[in-house]
Amino acid sequence: MIDLLVAGGGPAGLATAVHAAMAGWEAVVVEPRTTPVDKACGEGIMPGGVAALTALGVDLAEGRPLRGIRYLDGRRSAEASFTAGPGLGMRRTALHTALARRAAEVGVKVLDGRVGEVRQSEDSVTAAGLRARWLVAADGLHSPVRHALGLDAASPRPRPRRYGLRRHYRVAPWTDFVEVYWPGKRAGTDGATGASPGSRQGAADAAGEVYVTPVGEELVGVAVLSTARRGFAAHLAGFPQLAPLLDGAPAGAVRGAGPLQQRVTRRTAGRVLLVGDAAGYVDALTGEGIALALASAAAAVRCLAAGRPDAYEGEWRRLSRRHRLLTEGLVRMSGSPAAARLIVPAAAGLPSVFGAAVRALQ
Repeated sequence: MIDLLVAGGGPAGLATAVHAAMAGWEAVVVEPRTTPVDKACGEGIMPGGVAALTALGVDLAEGRPLRGIRYLDGRRSAEASFTAGPGLGMRRTALHTALARRAAEVGVKVLDGRVGEVRQSEDSVTAAGLRARWLVAADGLHSPVRHALGLDAASPRPRPRRYGLRRHYRVAPWTDFVEVYWPGKRAGTDGATGASPGSRQGAADAAGEVYVTPVGEELVGVAVLSTARRGFAAHLAGFPQLAPLLDGAPAGAVRGAGPLQQRVTRRTAGRVLLVGDAAGYVDALTGEGIALALASAAAAVRCLAAGRPDAYEGEWRRLSRRHRLLTEGLVRMSGSPAAARLIVPAAAGLPSVFGAAVRALQ
């Protein structure tokens, strides 16, 4: 019987397995996809995530340091620098490759396949033809293990579903900040809605937000988060200030993900723990996905090693509390075109508050 079986070989699953191996456990990861796996994500890692990866011994040489976060709306801007060290812009494929390399170095076994049915007894879990003391489900946003265990929860306050799209551009980064472009009032538009008089498209011209992350010497990642279901080019058309900056050729295809919000009743079920996106997700708006995945991976192994799996729920809530509150508030504002157009002016007018919010998430 092995010590830990991990469903999912993405960053959260590999980090969990590495933590377990470094604690002296035998860890096996089951993953159907070939490494590296690409994904529609912003590819910005907050300072806390950088520190967690460094503590795991992961090689981050391919990353590009990030100084902070900048909000823009075409007229105003607000920025806040990280105070806990730099963040990191890193291609998802490069991060996955580096984590997989570290997992191999510490003796983690990665098997090709799917976990499938999960059967539990008093002292073990059986899945994918293997018997283990514990199972960690790190199988993503739409976790099959979570669903099979009946841990999905309906939202008490339904809201429009948000989706993400991402594409890379071969252009030299013009900043070492992650830039977030928000809708802003345009010249010659109606002050109440931001829509041109007589325009039928109106405020939908700029729906959601656009995130630009430097990830290489000649490469930037551009991600869109929105409730509007339309093509990538149509989204970017709502942010004309980006056009002259993205003058390089697109690199690779557009990737998508969503719906983003995933509510979970609890993060433990017998001898199974949920880690990473599988543990529940608010939105990608504040860029904390990787950092929280790494933190929850460490917490899960720490609780299991201490013989206190029941403590993991409280640990996860503590680690994610600030992120959930801030992200939920911003998502609600972004859902209203009028409120979304107030975000950048508010950040610019209250720089100390904006800086405190960025520091709370780093």
